[in-house]
Amino acid sequence: MTIRGSRELLRLALRRDRLMLPVWLYAVAGSTLATLVAFQRLYATEADRTGFALSINDSGSLRALYGSVFDPTSIGGLTAWRMLVAGAVLTGLMSQLLVVRHSRAEEESGRLELVGAGAVGRGAALTAAVTTAALANLAIALVVGAGLTALGQPAAGSFALGLAFAGVGLCFAGVAAVTAQFTETARGANVLTGALLAAAFLTRAAGDGAGPDGARRLSWLSPIGWAEQIRPYGGDRWWPLALLLTVAALLLGWAAVLGNRRDLGAALLAPKPGPAAAGPRLRSTRALAWRLERGAFLGWALGFTTGGLVVGGVSNGVLDMIRGSDQLRQIIERMGGQQRAVDAYLAAILGVFGMVASVYAVQAVLRMRAEESSGRAEPLLATPVSRLRWAGGHLVHPVLGSAVLLAAGGAATGIGAGAAVGDPVGRLGRCLVAALVQLPAVWVMAGFAMAVVGLLPRREAAVWGVNALVLLIGYLGPTLDLNHWVMDLTPFQHLPRLPGGSLQWAPLVWLTLLATGLAGTGLAGLRRRDVG
Repeated sequence: MTIRGSRELLRLALRRDRLMLPVWLYAVAGSTLATLVAFQRLYATEADRTGFALSINDSGSLRALYGSVFDPTSIGGLTAWRMLVAGAVLTGLMSQLLVVRHSRAEEESGRLELVGAGAVGRGAALTAAVTTAALANLAIALVVGAGLTALGQPAAGSFALGLAFAGVGLCFAGVAAVTAQFTETARGANVLTGALLAAAFLTRAAGDGAGPDGARRLSWLSPIGWAEQIRPYGGDRWWPLALLLTVAALLLGWAAVLGNRRDLGAALLAPKPGPAAAGPRLRSTRALAWRLERGAFLGWALGFTTGGLVVGGVSNGVLDMIRGSDQLRQIIERMGGQQRAVDAYLAAILGVFGMVASVYAVQAVLRMRAEESSGRAEPLLATPVSRLRWAGGHLVHPVLGSAVLLAAGGAATGIGAGAAVGDPVGRLGRCLVAALVQLPAVWVMAGFAMAVVGLLPRREAAVWGVNALVLLIGYLGPTLDLNHWVMDLTPFQHLPRLPGGSLQWAPLVWLTLLATGLAGTGLAGLRRRDVG
């Protein structure tokens, strides 16, 4: 497989991702550095750090969620505990999206066939895609390592943490390169790789939460578990990094072999032929939109349900975490309100669920733009189907689908929290209401996405930028104690803090009206502009 022309395709990929890559870099490296600064304020003495770390390592639920603390005496050790798993998941997701975007997605759209008609080798696209992901992971490793070192942490541990992120990212770049050979669509490759990433997280969680013996060996079956065993600031073991890089190299080599054995645009797993005519359940715009969205929606629903059970199950350990730490208690109160500690924790977690649900809502809205830019919407709109009817079929998912996701996450959180105290259904209703309260803010983000699609369709990348900004403010703002006017930029800041707080209807009504106005503006723009 020749790679002639890969340098030019790499330059093109970096140009296309010139906005996306800085956002990923800021999300991983920025949150890691901000976490270090927050821990420096929270645990100024070694005794405070040691006590906090012991409470974490004694809780199986918290180990399952975040992993173990390998160095309980240093700020760097606490930062590695808090961010290693989250950073590994983010870099894995980033690498997956980059590789699929510049390989299988290019084949699916037909652009790669056009490019391949020139002096471009068969393996150039995959090489450029993997190199883009590798450069992004290297940038994250360097910024994390240099940033933590500049903030006073040991250089070896700092770069070990950054390289742990990059190692997992490269491993899942290899996974994505392989799945792109088996599936015919970019969506299929992303779903399959995302499922493997989720399985890696859950396997590690089961192993870490099981205790020092027995099932804890499960964590060794997960690349994220290998990254944990690098133990930044807690020994700085480098051989697990070599294991990650070896597996990544083997996967990339396998992908190259598979890519050389298939036809361009085809897949090793041949798709099943569909029926000659659509069934009665596929004869409306809503049915078509559901058919396009159902795989992603079911994956999101599984993630919300599983996540709710996990975070609800650890709620009983919150009291141990904040005991003796006024700073941590204040952070939880800023996120979840002034109510009891457990209620404040649940309110904070369900607020995070709301922000994550906004990602799904934005993704569902932008599915419209993907159908339009791929040319599939134009033949549909050439029939008696109106633009508003077509858009309305797609908007069902960000409006009602996000409600179902939040209901699933809230119910699972309530069941998990109740099970931790021996009352599985006692907190279900309160957590369900608290989750559904997030809907108006989610709809605001979906309305903004619709406004961009309707008025400025070529600026769809700005939607993700705004969504990332909202997530970062909501996630890091309480920890960094940002000014209230900065926090007020996110619609989630204006919601009632439930459970435990009082239900106020005014902000819910105003946010719903704002979402309606944004969506209406976008629909009006869609009616007037050219399609495509």
